[in-house]
Amino acid sequence: MGLSSEEEKGWFKVSYNIGMISLGCEKNRVDAELMLGKIKCEKYKIVSDLAKADAVIVNTCGFIRAAKEESIDEILSLVKIKLSKKARLKHIIVTGCLAQRYKEELVREVPSIDGIIGIGSNGKIKEALDKVFKNEKVSLFSKKEEMPMDGERVLTTPKYFAYLKIADGCDNFCSYCAIPVIRGRFRSRHKEEIINEAKNLVKRGVKELLVIAQDTTRYGEDLYGKLELPALLRELCQIENLHWIRLMYCYPERITDELLDLIEKEDKILNYIDIPLQHCDKRILEPMNRRGDRKWLENLIRKMRDKIPNLVLRTTFICGFPGEGEEEFNELKDFVSKLKFDRVGCFAYSREEGTKAFGMSGQVDEEIREKRCMDIMKIQEKIAEEKGKSIVGKTIEVLTEGIDEETGFWFGRGIGEAPEVDGKIFFTINEKSAGKNLEGKFVMVKVEEYDDYNLIGRMEEYPEVL
Repeated sequence: MGLSSEEEKGWFKVSYNIGMISLGCEKNRVDAELMLGKIKCEKYKIVSDLAKADAVIVNTCGFIRAAKEESIDEILSLVKIKLSKKARLKHIIVTGCLAQRYKEELVREVPSIDGIIGIGSNGKIKEALDKVFKNEKVSLFSKKEEMPMDGERVLTTPKYFAYLKIADGCDNFCSYCAIPVIRGRFRSRHKEEIINEAKNLVKRGVKELLVIAQDTTRYGEDLYGKLELPALLRELCQIENLHWIRLMYCYPERITDELLDLIEKEDKILNYIDIPLQHCDKRILEPMNRRGDRKWLENLIRKMRDKIPNLVLRTTFICGFPGEGEEEFNELKDFVSKLKFDRVGCFAYSREEGTKAFGMSGQVDEEIREKRCMDIMKIQEKIAEEKGKSIVGKTIEVLTEGIDEETGFWFGRGIGEAPEVDGKIFFTINEKSAGKNLEGKFVMVKVEEYDDYNLIGRMEEYPEVL
């Protein structure tokens, strides 16, 4: 569907419906929201129903094999729709990590794609749409460092929470990870930009900000010559009507006493830290290019728990990294069993071209990698049940998210639950709140039951002021 000569001359107005599919992590989600902010205008209308879209932007993930396969499947599904005679969809634009990493392959293998945009050209998304609607093929690849991190965002999260990306890229160069190849070196945003964005988000109704980056705790090192996450958090805590601040992707070697003391002191910063450890055995951590060993990690976790009462710790592990034998894996199992993390995610090692680990000897069979992940999660399942049952009888603050259609219960999240990755808290309401819309409200819930990573209870208070 191209523009007619009359349209090009502006003799009358034409608008097009644009859909967006964003895959992968929350950092990618923020990139998508910034792109939507760029195209939000009279000419382009953003639609959530892809069946009504004239063009679809696919913001891809290219981190590990499973994510790449998901991205390819989405693209091919759209191509099939585009090629059907009755479809409204006429144009497909591919952006994000897969586009950045596999530009030539996508152009060669999927000719029905109309535009391919690297991350550095995200700010040119409207220009790309203008061209594809003139039936021009588009390929835009600016320097990665030119990727916009500031600007208007069209939120794709519920209005009461949002992700706040404070940096992009990564300087850790973990041997299994392609992020530095795809996204470039670590780049912090200026503090003033972040604070202004946070204030605007709160004015729009956001009550919980999830602070994210590839390495959140490195924030400011490149711009200011020192770690500035605590200073940034202090300013965020001053924002009126901001209720919760949640920290994600905090690397263990940069968990400072200053940061821990601040979390303990400031009520707005939740006693919840996401700290990706990946392994505990030094024989695996070293070739991963990760710091520390089991003793060092145990001392760090002990200090974190001593400084912050009721701390909720989320972490992730990789099973089957090259060289991981039974001895190293048993060490990891023992570590998980004894440290008793509140939340655990486990991933089978994915062999990625362009990474140092790709050519390492001692590659572990895929079936073994997957089984080891399942073994870790079986251990964690028992720990999660133990921790969940220890909350029964307590009253906790919950940010309400919606109603479960099957049970009729409301549900939400407490301090211990991050969106998407953790469980939910389901609860019945009191008579005073019957018929009221509680979505986005904070309520007090008395926990009465634990069920498969979720908590179940009843509402005790409904503070109208929130």
